[in-house]
Amino acid sequence: MKVLVTGAAGFICGYLVAELLNAGHEVVGVDNYSKYGRVRRTFDDDPRYRLIEGDAKDAALLTRLAADCDHVVAGAAMIGGISYFHEFAYDLLAENERICAATFDAAISAFRNGRLQKITVLSSSMVFESASVFPTPEGAQQTSPPPRSTYGFQKLATEYFARGAHEQYGLPFTIVRPFNCVGIGERRALRDHDVMSGNVKLAMSHVVPDLVQKVLKGQDPLHILGDGNQVRHYTYGGDLAVGIRLAMESERARNEDFNLSTARSTTVRELAEVVWRKVHGPDKPLRLVSDPPYEHDVQMRVPDVRKAREVLGFEATTPLEDMLDEVIPWIRDEIEAARI
Repeated sequence: MKVLVTGAAGFICGYLVAELLNAGHEVVGVDNYSKYGRVRRTFDDDPRYRLIEGDAKDAALLTRLAADCDHVVAGAAMIGGISYFHEFAYDLLAENERICAATFDAAISAFRNGRLQKITVLSSSMVFESASVFPTPEGAQQTSPPPRSTYGFQKLATEYFARGAHEQYGLPFTIVRPFNCVGIGERRALRDHDVMSGNVKLAMSHVVPDLVQKVLKGQDPLHILGDGNQVRHYTYGGDLAVGIRLAMESERARNEDFNLSTARSTTVRELAEVVWRKVHGPDKPLRLVSDPPYEHDVQMRVPDVRKAREVLGFEATTPLEDMLDEVIPWIRDEIEAARI
């Protein structure tokens, strides 16, 4: 299968492209390096991979590329950590709507011309920002109050793009919602402004890499946002890539949506404890300081993962401890190279 992946140089799609190539697919990637700048991936020289440097808002470019593909994965988006939701409240909405419209225009054209089979859309757990049912099942995005952040609202709009394109043009779709991706390869975004957390400047404004870099830099007491009781489901990027691929390939996933996540709940305090012990061992006591939280720091983000298991046969099995065994050395190297 030949797959067009937008946002191919991004964090999650970096794992996804590798997974698709390993599964025998041919991949055409599109990215303009607007988030991190130029990055190198281990698969860049794979003969079944071609990366086009271009803007995912360019509908003509995407239409030309999609016309020769069997599948589109809509992964491009302006995305960042919690500080992004406030600093770029309008840009997140406007930029991502333009990307979304261009991608669907291209997919609809390719489908109507007879080649394209389906579009797989990378949504977000933030569509459940206002959910009150936990674990949160697929479908709750339609019964919960709308997301409060412009980012969450736009990701919900992305799902409506998929349903609208199917309703009007018959374009088959699958929607996937990754939860709290953890892995290596994410760097400080070019547009990030400086955010201090105690005496350390945040690197990615995502909790796992930022806690790791603060601990590695010797911060003590360790600063966390809020009281640390926020619940998350930290999911390995490699596991998410498998889930996205299965959703893309499966006939049973046609016109369906899936939460892709580990089943394990972890509070920020528990995460801080695991990171601290990984770096300092069991004897050094952990002291925490609570900084004022951001407005859109959701307290509970707990997915129901049964549908993905039952329909796709997908389970995210990598433990948090194993993820940190990969992430901590990578961030240590990034700090030593002065990239963080």
